[in-house]
Amino acid sequence: MNDQDTLGDMFPDLGQEAPIISGVAHDRTEVLATVRGVPDEPGMAARVFEGLAEADVNVDMIVQAGASTGTADISFTIPGAAAKRVQELLFDKQDVLGYTSFDVNTNVGKVAVVGVGMKTHSGLASKFFRALSNEGINVLMISTSEIRIAALVPLAQLDNAVKALHTAYGLDAEQVEAVVYGGTGR
Repeated sequence: MNDQDTLGDMFPDLGQEAPIISGVAHDRTEVLATVRGVPDEPGMAARVFEGLAEADVNVDMIVQAGASTGTADISFTIPGAAAKRVQELLFDKQDVLGYTSFDVNTNVGKVAVVGVGMKTHSGLASKFFRALSNEGINVLMISTSEIRIAALVPLAQLDNAVKALHTAYGLDAEQVEAVVYGGTGR
């Protein structure tokens, strides 16, 4: 793979025989961290994530929400094993970052559907969110790529989310499989 290759190049459409969605994955070890009241100015997100990089913390999903008060909240997911390090880092860097508060939520899980057909078929995101909605599952965060749609959901609803997505995409199984993200596949 060279720098210009995309995931779509690596996983070309295999035609009618290939499943559009090939699997549902989940991870119950994710943690949601939110830094609240960060000054809404250029370079603030860079400062937050540079500190995390220096602490060797892998970050997955990221959402920034601005407020009319000139501040922003930055939320991101990290591996559960890094939660204590992140809490210590944020506490130590409060003066540098100028945020008002932060919190770490361990009661979340990530669920995703994966499939090479996603790049050529419409309506898959709609089906994903309708399946979760029909089960009363609130989506806390969303991440997508050419071959994946992922959502952060309350941990207590993770198993129901996995089952709902299996059903929605015709992948029903007798039990919830223990598929977790790992390494660079996050």
